[in-house]
Amino acid sequence: MPGSSLSPDKLPFDPLLNRDNAKGNKTANYKKNEVLKKKGMEIDTRPSELQIFGKDYFLNYELSWLNFNWRVLAEAENESVPLLERVKFIGIVCSNLDEFFQKRVGGLKRQLHAGVTALSIDGHTPEEQLKKIRSSVRKMIKSYRNCYFNDLLPQLRKEGIFIREYHELSDELKEKADHYFESQLYPIITPLAVDEAHPFPFISNKSRSLAVKLEHPDTGEEHFARIKIPANRPRWIEIERSGEQLSLLSISDLIKNKIHSFFPGMKILSAHIFRVTRNADIERNEEEADDLLELIEEELRERRFAKIVRLEIDEKTPKDVKDYLFRQLGVSKSDTYEMDGPLGLADATQLCSVEGFSHLKFAPWTPALHPVFRHEIEQEKPNVFQVMNKGDFLVHHPYHSFESSTQRFVEEAARDPKVLAIKQTLYRTSSDSQVMHALIKAAEEDKQVAVLVELKARFDEERNISWAHKLEKSGVHVSYGMPGFKIHTKLTIVVREEQDGLRRYVHIGTGNYHPDTAQLYEDLGYFTCRNDIASDISDIFNLLTGYAPSQTYNKMLVAPRHMRRSISELIDSEISAAKKGEKARIIAKMNNLEDPLIIQKLYEASAAGVKIDLIVRSVCRLIPRKKGLSDNIKVHAIIGRFLEHSRCYYFHNGGNDLYFIGSADWMHRNLDARVEALVPIEHPALKKYLQFVLNTILRDNSQRWLMNSKGKYTRVKRKKNENQISIHRTLMDHVKSADSPIPSSLPIHMPVSSPGA
Repeated sequence: MPGSSLSPDKLPFDPLLNRDNAKGNKTANYKKNEVLKKKGMEIDTRPSELQIFGKDYFLNYELSWLNFNWRVLAEAENESVPLLERVKFIGIVCSNLDEFFQKRVGGLKRQLHAGVTALSIDGHTPEEQLKKIRSSVRKMIKSYRNCYFNDLLPQLRKEGIFIREYHELSDELKEKADHYFESQLYPIITPLAVDEAHPFPFISNKSRSLAVKLEHPDTGEEHFARIKIPANRPRWIEIERSGEQLSLLSISDLIKNKIHSFFPGMKILSAHIFRVTRNADIERNEEEADDLLELIEEELRERRFAKIVRLEIDEKTPKDVKDYLFRQLGVSKSDTYEMDGPLGLADATQLCSVEGFSHLKFAPWTPALHPVFRHEIEQEKPNVFQVMNKGDFLVHHPYHSFESSTQRFVEEAARDPKVLAIKQTLYRTSSDSQVMHALIKAAEEDKQVAVLVELKARFDEERNISWAHKLEKSGVHVSYGMPGFKIHTKLTIVVREEQDGLRRYVHIGTGNYHPDTAQLYEDLGYFTCRNDIASDISDIFNLLTGYAPSQTYNKMLVAPRHMRRSISELIDSEISAAKKGEKARIIAKMNNLEDPLIIQKLYEASAAGVKIDLIVRSVCRLIPRKKGLSDNIKVHAIIGRFLEHSRCYYFHNGGNDLYFIGSADWMHRNLDARVEALVPIEHPALKKYLQFVLNTILRDNSQRWLMNSKGKYTRVKRKKNENQISIHRTLMDHVKSADSPIPSSLPIHMPVSSPGA
């Protein structure tokens, strides 16, 4: 590697130490490899091949993630975004930070407490990373609170939306607020005193609490009490709606002003809000667990009582109360973030749902019926299997309807008497998923139904456990995958009895079988009944539920055994072409790019002359456009109305364009620690559609950001006399304009022309 003098056998760091290996050694990975060997799936990871190390080659993971959140914050600051949507982006920024502290900071804290001194691949110890995180987060807090309080709230008032304080209300409105307090809040709140008979109460994760300092009027003795703000009540209540004006009141402000109701006879000295965030990075030993379900249930209990990694507190809280909370909660000042005013602004997303004020929101979006189903309006409605027999097709959410495509596929399979079996992987879904209800119905109709439930889907474990129990009770065969490995791939296979024998119909997606996120997340789904693809998916399910040594695949790239090697070979092929003076091109769209070996390979490709565009929504550790290292690599990011979530990979391949879609990012965890699958898209019309999408992204001058060689992002600006291009708006217009029926040989409507690759 150019500029590298490191011996691959004497690296001063653990290449796998980021988050997947908190102890700073490879023991856990060796254990995983032993598990995989039993299944014939040993990891294809070769850390000794890594030739590069340090900040000259890799950006820090945590700071890269925070850079992503800065881009989200930029949408809240963007005056071209509707006002209530800007408020919603503030909520997303804060929600993202909550998850960041639970997962990323929690993991670093665990490393620090375990005495880990190994360097991250960018050359930082856990302690150094925590210091840099605190510095960046403090700046972010200042920026988002300035945006919310000094920019957005004043604009909301101009538009007739007022967030009132209790003392501002008229006597009539105070009476209305008091009635709400007496009927809806007071009965469910339990004040908790702290004294010899009452220990300091447990403070639940992300809950908002009032730290109350009291004085006994007779003895002068001071006391402490805690009041938890109910999370099962709305953050703001509608206190008055008059004409085009709306007044809202915060329940925490209402409770604070009525706090004497809980302590009659006591003198209230102070009452201030505080909020804690707990570590969600709980260590588990799956290899030694007899029951994975029981292990995850125990982890959820442990997480509830996990160590606090962040304390947010009102800066006006008296010093003695702050010090008391520090001692009782076991936090230091470095874990504390003091703020002036309301805390926990993730709830700001609720403001976007207020009735009325449609002019302050994005115009409503109704996903379009996919073109392959549009002829049903005038003709007899065929079933989804007849449609699939006419040809492969792609769906693109949220532009195409999830309900009338992916959900319909499972629902019709459940009802169809010719369907004999349904198999599906479940990573995340909603609490009232119609897809899950359809699978339950299928099992009750005596179909063979098997569901691979991923119990370790972060923050969805409890919901997945609940669905696992419901599925099992209905007769579904439920499996929990393999110890040490998440099942992240999104697959469904339906086996149907037809005149010429059994036929398999499959769906491969980049996103979850989740009807709610399908309205907000951008994802691709591929429907086919090709036997070679169906055979591969059958083999993947057999691998997950049984034993399949020496497993091979016809078409699909499957992790953890094959995918890494296949991707490296595809990049090598482009390198070989570039060295021969031939055209070489890679476009890769993903959520995160972190894997050091893939990054090293991309640097090698750049040096050979391969033109590379990386579309990375969130974390990117690769440094682009750096002279002598990555001159031919550009890193783009899209932030906008929808969350970019699909993974799509393009390789020029000597003019025989290759496209793959799936759920795998180019990360160590996806390539080596998860079960993943990428499927090749080979139909010319479908390849043309993916080309159209990727090239529109690369031409976007409204939502696209570019990273420079310092790791900084700049929003791409429209040039003079250049037409405005927005990938989200372009695709919304595109699917709505495709009104006429299309030939079965063209399963997806295409524009007359699309830009070349």
